[in-house]
Amino acid sequence: MTAPATRPQTVAEPREPSSGPLLSVRDLTMTFPGKRTLTGRRSAPVRAVDGVSFDLEAGQTLGLVGESGCGKSTTGRMLVRLLEPTSGSVVFDGRDISRLSQSALRPLRRNIQMVFQDPHSSLNPRQTVSRIISDPLLVQGWSAADARRRAAELMELTGLIPEHIDRYPHEFSGGQAQRIGIARSLATSPRLVIADEPVSALDVSVQAQIVNLMERLRAELGLAYVFIAHDLSVVKRVSDRVAVMYLGRIVEIGDKRSLYENPQHPYTRALLSAVPLPDPAAERRRERIVLLGDPPSPAAPPPGCSFHPRCPKAQEVCRTERPALRPAASREVACHFPGD
Repeated sequence: MTAPATRPQTVAEPREPSSGPLLSVRDLTMTFPGKRTLTGRRSAPVRAVDGVSFDLEAGQTLGLVGESGCGKSTTGRMLVRLLEPTSGSVVFDGRDISRLSQSALRPLRRNIQMVFQDPHSSLNPRQTVSRIISDPLLVQGWSAADARRRAAELMELTGLIPEHIDRYPHEFSGGQAQRIGIARSLATSPRLVIADEPVSALDVSVQAQIVNLMERLRAELGLAYVFIAHDLSVVKRVSDRVAVMYLGRIVEIGDKRSLYENPQHPYTRALLSAVPLPDPAAERRRERIVLLGDPPSPAAPPPGCSFHPRCPKAQEVCRTERPALRPAASREVACHFPGD
């Protein structure tokens, strides 16, 4: 057996923060071609992501929130090149990875990994836990023995019993299966992890355990996260900054505390009003903002501001002119009339 191409790294390896953003995304778009109908015609193309831009510093967490179908998961998959962007750029650690060939991208994949939403469907049912976790290492040139030892270390780090290393995914609960997925994402000692709704398929009690685990791993390993979710209470727990998406665009992005305490975009205010409060008296007193209608189709977005058909503050300019992200109250907001 040949020696590994690189020396096996220790499990906990803190990193110094870089001088610039670890991840810089600019004008990222994804347009899916329309499907063919029974008559042979193609339906309208779907613009799933429409000009998303943000920065992420090393060691920080950016929460990406919004309704189902707003483009959160598509954005996450483009960041790791599981989907090829239609346009825009993804710059990781100073290097544009959005147009690299697969051979040029392979050495960089060790630094960017992903945790998927459904823990069981993301694991190969025919492979043991040892093979699932060690596969990324084997691709990177590690020997089988070193990869197996690393897999056992990662199982212990993520709260699993190393003696279960030869079991199959169906022998684990949902929370345990997600820990396997997290261990797999850490195998190559990445700097950035894209977490695509990692707790939405789990029970509430298990959600807290996984969130606490990811927070501990971030502190110990110096990880940065893009944490994709629709549960704003979970995002508030884990994030440093929050970006709110609607119909493929970021409508508000900023520091977590200021965004939660003083939301500027009407859509953000509506989302936060739907988060349950632990105090029943406060829950009864507060105003619940109910949005009328359904989100427009990304295949036929409305002109102007995409939120104006559901916005209680919409005026004529909102129907004709699409707002750009502009500074407002210590963050950026895409709204003609931000604030109260």
